[in-house]
Amino acid sequence: MRRLLASLLLLPLAGCGPDQGSEQQQAALAAFATVQKVFQHPRCQNCHIPGDSPLQFEAGLPHEMGVVRGEDGKGAAGLPCAACHAEANPPASYGPHAPPGAPHWSLPPAAHKMAWIGLPANELCEIIKDKSRNGDRDFAALIKHVSEDKLVLWGWNPGGTRAPVPVAHDEFVAQFKLWADAGGPCPAAGS
Repeated sequence: MRRLLASLLLLPLAGCGPDQGSEQQQAALAAFATVQKVFQHPRCQNCHIPGDSPLQFEAGLPHEMGVVRGEDGKGAAGLPCAACHAEANPPASYGPHAPPGAPHWSLPPAAHKMAWIGLPANELCEIIKDKSRNGDRDFAALIKHVSEDKLVLWGWNPGGTRAPVPVAHDEFVAQFKLWADAGGPCPAAGS
């Protein structure tokens, strides 16, 4: 019995460090901090709103034109987002405050608002990976969305005097994949 106890006590000294799952979990949680930084930047959260009126500018001010989401997220009848927001940013000659543009400019639809303004990390994490609240996207679809969607990519090329998302897109996607590949662990409440 003493030999068994002694051998068990010596296992940590024999190179058996923390288990790999724990290390992967910590790396994934650190990666999620980058995901959170991007999702809660004005380029993203101005359209991921709890109400029905988009926000604008770095300060997240109410949209000046009084526009609303509409059921499909593309604006109300008579005032669709596309009335001002084209398929691409306008030329610089239009001035620094011209309405920006990207393909399918819109908010998330009313059924899946995906609002994350002011959410703590654990709640944001749960919303992102919850298919009933994220537009029915699994991790593969989420990765495709953040990697390729032209409206998402607009955040890194917002035009005018708007600040782009402060994390390089390829770094963001790599961190998103790291988090997703670990099963999307969420930070503990209050962390």
